Amino acid sequence: MDVSSNLLLFSASLLLFMVYSSIQAFFRPKALVLPVSKVASTNQYVTQIKQRTPLVPINLTLDLVLHIMSQHESLWVECEQNYVSSTYKHALCNSTQCKLARSDSCRSYFDGPKPGCNINTCGLFVSSITTVTFGDVSQDVVAIQSTNGKSSGKVVSVSEFLFTCGLTGFLDGLANGVKGMAGLGRSKVSMPTLFSFALSFPRKFAICLGSSNGVLFFVDGPYSFLAFNTDISKSLVYTPLVLNLVSTRSGRVSFEATTSIMIGGHQLEENLLQFDLATSMLGFNSSLLFRQTTNAKFNFTSTA
Repeated sequence: MDVSSNLLLFSASLLLFMVYSSIQAFFRPKALVLPVSKVASTNQYVTQIKQRTPLVPINLTLDLVLHIMSQHESLWVECEQNYVSSTYKHALCNSTQCKLARSDSCRSYFDGPKPGCNINTCGLFVSSITTVTFGDVSQDVVAIQSTNGKSSGKVVSVSEFLFTCGLTGFLDGLANGVKGMAGLGRSKVSMPTLFSFALSFPRKFAICLGSSNGVLFFVDGPYSFLAFNTDISKSLVYTPLVLNLVSTRSGRVSFEATTSIMIGGHQLEENLLQFDLATSMLGFNSSLLFRQTTNAKFNFTSTA
């Protein structure tokens, strides 16, 4: 391993320690969960997180890109209009944050500083439905609900969560009310990877999408639904992920497994899929359909 690789590894480890140290004290969640809804007019799956200080609900279209080399996998949020937060920071050129994002760009704006328009900052390409363009690497508070796999629990806040600032024009083609995209890919700045680093989770996420709604888990299970008290993670069948770089209208970009389960197609609905980003394996189980229940029946009534 050369000197630059060792420096990148050390810098990434330092950043992860900083993020980990900023998690809510006295509570270590075992998993995180997000509700998902399908927007019929666009066929996009949308979820909601809370971001900034004070916290603001942000609607996001799920981005299921799993390209090995792609940088287009971070959480990105429109920052051009009405982004107000006392905890917002942009990533300085050559900083640990920029190294983690693998960004060697450095630029300045003369009408800044402000979110999405800063001096001495690095950037990443971000992709939307209609365009691919450049945005500033930034960080702010992100909050979502914890879970024990059976019901939702306390809200967990992670400070200095990396994301990319996008312009208002990036929102073209996204569902009404959406303010960005939730990157669920393999990069070091994707949402599953950042939550994994911050909370010492395995680098996995699971998703179950239905005709109208669904659920997204960050971590390894258990995954239980109201209609039957069974941990679905115990009965998953696994297959290697095979990338398919062909764009699809409903899922934006899909990939295909050896069993022909496809993101962006109806084959996905009512199947729980687990993505192991560390080993490039896909776990799946269609028992939700056979047991006449749906992902909509996850208990989002907080036990906290």
